[in-house]
Amino acid sequence: MENVNLTNHFLIAMPGMVDPNFNGTLTYICDHSDQGALGVVVNRPIDLDLSTLFEQIGLSLPEGLHGEIVYFGGPVQTERGFVLHTPPLTFSSTLTVNDAVSLTTSKDVLEAVSQGAGPEKFIVSLGYAGWSAGQLEDELKQNAWLSVAADPQVIFDLAPEERLPAAMKLLGIDFASLSDEAGHA
Repeated sequence: MENVNLTNHFLIAMPGMVDPNFNGTLTYICDHSDQGALGVVVNRPIDLDLSTLFEQIGLSLPEGLHGEIVYFGGPVQTERGFVLHTPPLTFSSTLTVNDAVSLTTSKDVLEAVSQGAGPEKFIVSLGYAGWSAGQLEDELKQNAWLSVAADPQVIFDLAPEERLPAAMKLLGIDFASLSDEAGHA
């Protein structure tokens, strides 16, 4: 388990997840190394839309994006924006996860969106999920999470409530059939 790299994977919170920050969540892992892991929850909308967020930071929002939602990305740095988006655009603080997904934390991505020159597909989250070295591996051993290789269409093309079941389908599992009891062979 120590050598598994979960970059570009989904973490599916098991039904027994007791942490309210992650219960019922689907988290996209943007970076995983021996130093720890960084991910963004992609299925938990918050009571804030892009129009309000852009107004708060002094930017205008193109007409077609009014009403788009903002997500709870995780419990770390919840006052900071994390934008998952499609390449090829990069900004001053962009982590290119792969050829289909990038993560940007700098305001210039939102400025580009405001000017109609932003990424083709994106979601905006406040906060991120972070794990220290070995922490995620320990949680996986405790059956807190299932993992599956990510499909960017789940992030960018599905409604938030459809994302967790779609990720489960990638594993060939019906979420309703999962038990909150862990078992070990």
